[in-house]
Amino acid sequence: MERLFDIFIKMTWINYIVDGLFSLLNLDMELKIVKSVNFFFYEMIKIFLLLTVIIFVISFIQSYFPPQKTKEMISKYKGIKSNIIAAIMGIISPFCACSSIPIFIGINKAGAPLGSSFSFLIASPLIDMASLIFLINIFGLKVGIIYTSLGIILAVVGGIIIDKLKLEKEILLEKPSCSQSCCCSSDDRKNLNNDTKQIDDASKNRFSYSKQQTLAVIKKIWIYIIISIAVGSIIYNYIPQNIIESILGRSNYFSVIIATIIGVPIYTDEMSSMIIAKAFYDKNVPIGTVVSFMISAAALSLPSITMLKSIMSIKLLSIFVSIVVVGVIIIGYALNLLHFIF
Repeated sequence: MERLFDIFIKMTWINYIVDGLFSLLNLDMELKIVKSVNFFFYEMIKIFLLLTVIIFVISFIQSYFPPQKTKEMISKYKGIKSNIIAAIMGIISPFCACSSIPIFIGINKAGAPLGSSFSFLIASPLIDMASLIFLINIFGLKVGIIYTSLGIILAVVGGIIIDKLKLEKEILLEKPSCSQSCCCSSDDRKNLNNDTKQIDDASKNRFSYSKQQTLAVIKKIWIYIIISIAVGSIIYNYIPQNIIESILGRSNYFSVIIATIIGVPIYTDEMSSMIIAKAFYDKNVPIGTVVSFMISAAALSLPSITMLKSIMSIKLLSIFVSIVVVGVIIIGYALNLLHFIF
């Protein structure tokens, strides 16, 4: 089983191929620049191959859960059960915030409790099914399960809190404006509901839909993946471990808060943030601090917040951001205290 995991998930065989090619070129593997280039090519080949397969398979699965079905499933439940269903459906949601936010509006209009709508909204950018497999590839099965579980808990608790505050009047329900820096392409910005329509029509030709989704997602995120691999390579080979540990290490009691703050202005998709997070993790940064960075980068990116500002009041947006930030920090410190599990 472990060997199959290494071959199909971690793809260690790619490392042997890249190392072999570098050996043929008689390059000195002790040089930092050579190590960096080796790391870059290995990660790039592995990640894009893995993403292509994962996104195609997950898109095929997602075609069975069109937005209308998602709205119906969430709106027919009440109480905490509704929050849990909404959080789980958030994981099965589309890959981009530009798609998940219109679905959030639809869920709210369908009569679902406000808290359930927010459980979906919190869970959706944190982790999707493709990112989950990618996360397991980088950090292992145990971290993947714990991260997903914590994301669902944060989404459920956050939704319950917002529901208790009775903030229904703070929802504006306007069509969200997609910022230029959002993950959507220019065509997506003209027609935010295109993704929703495509998923609704996917049952007619699931293979074609999956192929289109794969190409569309790769087109949207490839630049962020390349940049993240480059950043990871620099962290691995050029930033001394003692410097990273002094800022984000276990000895710094504020490391979780710093990681959360660092993650917010970094606009990237979940998969790209995981690449950078893995570089920190391999430099002995505690898992809780790493998770805080990943969650804040995924759930609180500035373009997503800009979009949300067009559909809710500043008061509700502030409460939403505060709940997520406090939740992320609590999760980070809790995981650092339980580091012996990993």
